[in-house]
Amino acid sequence: MKKLILTLLTAASLTAQAEVRLPNIIGSDMVVQQNTNVRFWGKAQKNATVEVLVSWNSEKFVSKADKNGNFQIEIPTKDFTFEAQTVEFTDLSDKKVTKLENILIGEVWLASGQSNMQMPLKGFPGCNIEDGFEEIMFSDKEAERVRFFTVPLKHSYNLEEDVDAKWTVPNAKNSTEYSAVAWHYAKAISHALGCPVGIVSAAYGGTLVESWMSKELLEKHGVSTKKEDIENVEWEYEKILLPYNAMFWPIHKFTYKGVIWYQGCSNVGKHKTYYQRLKDMIQLWRSDIGLGDIPFYMVEIAPYDYGSGDSPFLREIQLKVAREVKNSGLVTTSDLALPQERYNIHPRQKKAVGQRLAALALNKTYGMETFIFSGPTFKELIIEGNEAFVGFDNLQMGLCSNYMIEGFEIAGQDKVFYPADKVWLRWQTNHVAVSSEKVKNPVAVRYCFKDFYHGTLYGGGMIPAYPFRTDNWDEVK
Repeated sequence: MKKLILTLLTAASLTAQAEVRLPNIIGSDMVVQQNTNVRFWGKAQKNATVEVLVSWNSEKFVSKADKNGNFQIEIPTKDFTFEAQTVEFTDLSDKKVTKLENILIGEVWLASGQSNMQMPLKGFPGCNIEDGFEEIMFSDKEAERVRFFTVPLKHSYNLEEDVDAKWTVPNAKNSTEYSAVAWHYAKAISHALGCPVGIVSAAYGGTLVESWMSKELLEKHGVSTKKEDIENVEWEYEKILLPYNAMFWPIHKFTYKGVIWYQGCSNVGKHKTYYQRLKDMIQLWRSDIGLGDIPFYMVEIAPYDYGSGDSPFLREIQLKVAREVKNSGLVTTSDLALPQERYNIHPRQKKAVGQRLAALALNKTYGMETFIFSGPTFKELIIEGNEAFVGFDNLQMGLCSNYMIEGFEIAGQDKVFYPADKVWLRWQTNHVAVSSEKVKNPVAVRYCFKDFYHGTLYGGGMIPAYPFRTDNWDEVK
């Protein structure tokens, strides 16, 4: 009798194993990238033949599992559609079918970084999202356009294969946890392009750029990856490597159009190493994802009074990386913190952040050049007597501020900066003239080059000027 029961259990186990098992990111309600070859992968019986049928193509696609039962296959997709699609995976050894339903074809983006990307529509304790609950209440209006896959916060010292999550269709119950920045980004992209948008959100508040780097890359930078060294960190969120293993690696093979990234606050004060590490992390992710130099669009860290004066140097590095790395960009947030948010590292205006990211993508990735994504950037400094004239690049519609321009400081050879008491626009050449009665022979100008600031210089599309300095002084008086 015991032998019979054991035989039946063994048979049942083998039958269960014959069913194709997929990672959770490949599931019903997902969005797959249009007009490309999308990757599907999973597990079947060892050496099994797996047949894949998709509703948008009459061809049968076949993949062979290896000796460990792992298989991977690429399936061509067509133009976007709002019509629900299906995908069926069959282990041909026993014809058992795994069927996925309610799939859309459109644009897929990976959203990652730290808390300002993670911050959900419902907000954080003590930190609100502007109009967040209005977005939640009416989120079902986007049910046919937007889908979300939110990776839960997790650490692992070893590379993980899967995450405990599923694709969701927006409604008032589940949209509370959607990344507010990614939500507004998805809505804007979907409506501008007229197609479905899928977001894979893998963001973890407080994480360093080193948190999203592989063991090999960290060691290349001379960073210890010994388990005891990683664990011996005061704050859980600042542990390096572990989010890469547990949150990025399990979803890295999905087929994306690009990446949106909002991170840097935890690296303030470490700007001298941030430059190369951010560049190398971008290269690592692109290599892991395996789709070439896909877009990597970043968000400038928001104004916040760190008390150290170090954050402007990190913003400077962010812009430098965006200029140097192929197919990347940076949107500024220099006007998106209210005076009362001086000590709130999570400012409420996330809609504008998402929409500026969308304008960047619509212009650079989708060729819709009418969308302005860059504010004015520093070009040149001309000294005329006691006045400094600042010239700018990225003036698609000129400088759109011509009075009450705030945020400028000016210094002489003594490296003492004073707030400009006179700022005016030389509109014929789009130069901003800056002067102070306390600086008779100016040599340097800074704009919003502080931890927290208020600037009023705008370009076209109401995009503010990026903070900048004309000097290279590490210390000022």
